[in-house]
Amino acid sequence: MPDTVDEQGLRELAEERLRALAGPHARLREDQWAAISALVVDRRRALVVQRTGWGKSAVYFVATSLLRELGEGPTIIVSPLLALMRNQVEAAARAGVHAATINSANVTEWEAVQDSVAAGEVDVLLVSPERLNNPDFRDTVLPALTESAGLLVVDEAHCVSDWGHDFRPDYRRLRTLLTELPEGVPVLATTATANDRVVHDVTEQLGMGQADAQTLVLRGPLDRESLHLGVLRLPSAEARLGWLAENLPRLTGSGIVYTLTVATADEVAAYLRERGHEVVAYTGRTEATEREQIESDLLANRVKAVIATSALGMGFDKSDLGFVLHLGAPASPISYYQQIGRAGRGVARADVLLLPGREDAEIWRYFASLAFPPESVVTEVLAVLNAAERPLSTSALEPRVELSRNRLEVVLKVLDVDGAVRRVRGGWEGTGESWTYDATRYQRIEQARQAEQQAMLDYLDSTRCRMEFLRVQLDDPAAAPCGRCDNCTGTRWSGAVSAAEESAAGERLRRPGVEIGTRRQWPAGMPSLGVEAVGRIDAGQAAEPGRALGRLTDIGWGTRLRELLAPGVRDDRPVPEDIVAACVSVLASWDWARRPVGIVAVGSRTRTRLIRGLAERIGALGRLPILGEVSAVGEAPRRANSAQRVAGLWDAFAVREPLAARLAAVDGPVLLIDDRVDTGWTMTITARLLRQAGAPAVLPFALAVTN
Repeated sequence: MPDTVDEQGLRELAEERLRALAGPHARLREDQWAAISALVVDRRRALVVQRTGWGKSAVYFVATSLLRELGEGPTIIVSPLLALMRNQVEAAARAGVHAATINSANVTEWEAVQDSVAAGEVDVLLVSPERLNNPDFRDTVLPALTESAGLLVVDEAHCVSDWGHDFRPDYRRLRTLLTELPEGVPVLATTATANDRVVHDVTEQLGMGQADAQTLVLRGPLDRESLHLGVLRLPSAEARLGWLAENLPRLTGSGIVYTLTVATADEVAAYLRERGHEVVAYTGRTEATEREQIESDLLANRVKAVIATSALGMGFDKSDLGFVLHLGAPASPISYYQQIGRAGRGVARADVLLLPGREDAEIWRYFASLAFPPESVVTEVLAVLNAAERPLSTSALEPRVELSRNRLEVVLKVLDVDGAVRRVRGGWEGTGESWTYDATRYQRIEQARQAEQQAMLDYLDSTRCRMEFLRVQLDDPAAAPCGRCDNCTGTRWSGAVSAAEESAAGERLRRPGVEIGTRRQWPAGMPSLGVEAVGRIDAGQAAEPGRALGRLTDIGWGTRLRELLAPGVRDDRPVPEDIVAACVSVLASWDWARRPVGIVAVGSRTRTRLIRGLAERIGALGRLPILGEVSAVGEAPRRANSAQRVAGLWDAFAVREPLAARLAAVDGPVLLIDDRVDTGWTMTITARLLRQAGAPAVLPFALAVTN
């Protein structure tokens, strides 16, 4: 780089590159130029906290173009979501910047992409945070990229901080990357959702590897002048769903309807399609290729709305998105601000409406239960890895610790970043380095999450300006009344729903029946727990696909079932008649190959009266004999993960006489009844026992499935 830079000429060139990116009338904002200048001229590290739609991506694309003009290496962008990557590859092309990606969806292209980077043909490489700790990428690709990088960009930088609303452990690998960057390589971090605590945390991390230079922080006002916020309380789930079906055509353009759970997203989308609306569900279970098609359809206005979980969040950019609605309140005002920021980027008005539900707080508590585990559990993981003679894969480690797969992966990532374990080919190994559980920090994080939940409840009831409320939560010093929301104007959405629409919605929500899938494979590592169960489950011992009345996460039957199955003093009670009637409807519509010839109940330690009563009522109504009960023996098994669950269940049930004799005499399927299905292993183990005792087939039936 030359010793002096013609800043005026550089700014004119920057304006030219911006017009290529954003259109002939685009002009750089002063803070955009301040960030670009800091990166290109001063080679500093900068944190830009600006509202969605402000133009943060323009900063790094223009800076990349200028740095490449000056002969610098490619820009590395660490980006959290594939939607963001796809949008930004297209945006970069408009600015004459060649961008490429390395992520889980294009594995077959990695080698070609890496060759293009090495040949200098790629200006921007977008990398998912998960790649940073992939052993091959980390050890063979990342060092060369780091050495040649012209600019490092950390997009959605609040993910770096465990105080952020969407903290991701993989992002913590950036701490190591920042210390390994050659001197003089500029770094840009961007986000729209960072309060003072997150800004301080991210700024500290950006300073890693720098002896004296301070990070430049550019924070702007977070108002979104196109957004018109409101809250509409409706008395029931059917009223909310009916209201949505009735009012969806009245909303301008196309938009997003957010839900808190996958089950709700699927259910709402199915109902709206039945009512003639062009909608589609988008969740964490949606396949990558289908996600891309859905995003394309929404961008092209081929659908009226996408019914989505938070899986459709950061990175999706549609400038004319006309509305964002929430069926259920997110657990954090900051998360809510981030999601509504998808709307109104390029239009004068966008409607933002929140329809809270009675079940919201209960769903928040469930997700909170998946937080970082206690010290004893984490220490156990570390001890197992340090004692192992060779690296252990996640599946091999899982049976040895009391953690589900998802929580185990989070623990491993945190321990990895802290230097206590290391991911290598073949799995994970302990490093032998000392590690201390920061209980005080985790407690403060939990307290912060609880405070956010209370703030969300306060938002629902607040009479102050809604946008101001959200901006205060983000510590925006310029927070002021917006003059547009329902509280500022006194103009509110009508909660009126026609009787016909509410009735149709209620009928849909009360429509009973969901399928219970079958387990086909035993968990890995069972012999290490003393259970000789390996590979595929023998077809002669397996259950058939089953049915349940509903999901606990449904907005229809879920509410009723959560009340019935909630832990507490009222655990064991008779089955209400409306529940029995609904179960009969599920059984009547079941398209089984052969009708069951008898009923068996699953033995319970807590709900004996409930389960036996349900079996007896169904037997009486269906004229099916009660063959008996699979007896519960021993202590209740642990529920930490699949392997330990199976080990605990293996000897937890028994088929005693006279049930065994009756099973040996039946000539058709038996209906196996339980209160709920969580992991599915109880049904799998008890069905195996019934099949071994002579049952030709087992049809599982439960009141509820957990998800």
